[in-house]
Amino acid sequence: MMRREALREYIGGALWVLPFTAGVLALVVAGVLATVDPPDGSVLAGLEFQGSADDARAMLLAIAGTVVTVIALVLGLSVVALQLTSTQYSPRLLRDFLRDRPNQLALSVFLATFAYCAALLHSVGVGPDPEDYPRFAVSVGLVLLFASMAMVVYFADHLSHSLQVEAIMRRVEREALQVIRHMPTDVDLDPPSPPAWAVEIPAQHSGYVQTTHPELLLPLAIRHRIGIALTTGVGQHLATGSPLALIWTPSPQDPVPDLTEVTRALAHHVGIGFERTRQQDSAFGIRQLVDVAVKALSPAVNDPYTAVQAIHHMTVIFGEMARIPMGPRVAREPDGPAVVVVPSRVFGQYLAKMCGLVRRYGSAEPNAMTALLRLMDHCARIARADAARLDAISEQARLVAEDGVRAIAQPADAAQVVEEEAALQRVIAAYRVRLR
Repeated sequence: MMRREALREYIGGALWVLPFTAGVLALVVAGVLATVDPPDGSVLAGLEFQGSADDARAMLLAIAGTVVTVIALVLGLSVVALQLTSTQYSPRLLRDFLRDRPNQLALSVFLATFAYCAALLHSVGVGPDPEDYPRFAVSVGLVLLFASMAMVVYFADHLSHSLQVEAIMRRVEREALQVIRHMPTDVDLDPPSPPAWAVEIPAQHSGYVQTTHPELLLPLAIRHRIGIALTTGVGQHLATGSPLALIWTPSPQDPVPDLTEVTRALAHHVGIGFERTRQQDSAFGIRQLVDVAVKALSPAVNDPYTAVQAIHHMTVIFGEMARIPMGPRVAREPDGPAVVVVPSRVFGQYLAKMCGLVRRYGSAEPNAMTALLRLMDHCARIARADAARLDAISEQARLVAEDGVRAIAQPADAAQVVEEEAALQRVIAAYRVRLR
């Protein structure tokens, strides 16, 4: 499963896969259409190219040359877009542009047009009778030229819109919500802890944990009557040789199973890659939006409204997170000692990470601090029946207000932050009373 997930993620983020596939299909289609000879009087016969073989070859050569120029232009614009996004917003947004389907579709049309016209040159103006060539197939090449020109206009429009910061953040929000809504629900806030006799299983590769599947490791744990606890959750980094997991038997006297088999199973069911992905990483989208907010608040940019917009999008994401159970994932044997534990942050830890980064860099901007407090107010109203989440929200609100009061130069500007925090604390206090 891990290999399939990794392959699917790579194909989705590779800019070359769809264009290459379209080019190969165009070669096949050109070979098929080169054998098509519509009967006289048919509709297809009326669409056949009426010029000579030399005219057809000249036209195919012109189309192929034009499309090559267009491909170079499109790739150049794409590189400029990637560079701008990386420097202006966050380098972690580059992956979104590579995964952008309209960009891949545009390149696919261009490459298919080039491959089709180049393949037809093999059939036009050659053979015993040069004027006996696949006229209908040449007409299809002309249609592909118009399709390519239409795609140039569409690509220019899409690129200009996709570079807008609002469109970038909206895409991050949408993809983060998709990950959150598919998060597993096998959460246990009090997972079993490895005993003192637990044995370490070292990581075989360095990188970020991208996927974990405790349900697939559970049969191994049941077969050997052991507990397995991963030391690193999704989105966190591991170095080769550092502990990947701890395994333990029910008692110190029980024999430890073959570590080679356990190591092989962990390598198969725990995906580790050189970069973070959104496969199971619910915090990756938050990380991208925090990057945008922090960079916008830096003295080199001074764009607080973009930071506020990023917080608005994080409000939607955290609102969704406040609705679902979060914490360590645990897969257990129904009536036995076997258990698999995967660590994961709880809601308060996600909130602390995000608020901590934004308030440390933006504490002097009252609009950003007010937006953070309104984010927490939104979460408090959703998580009003969860005392632990209310406590986490209250603590972060206090820190935001304290940093704002200390960093904001004008007391009148700091007053709105203090008022927002006081109103939020009153709301939280009311919810706590109802929980008693």
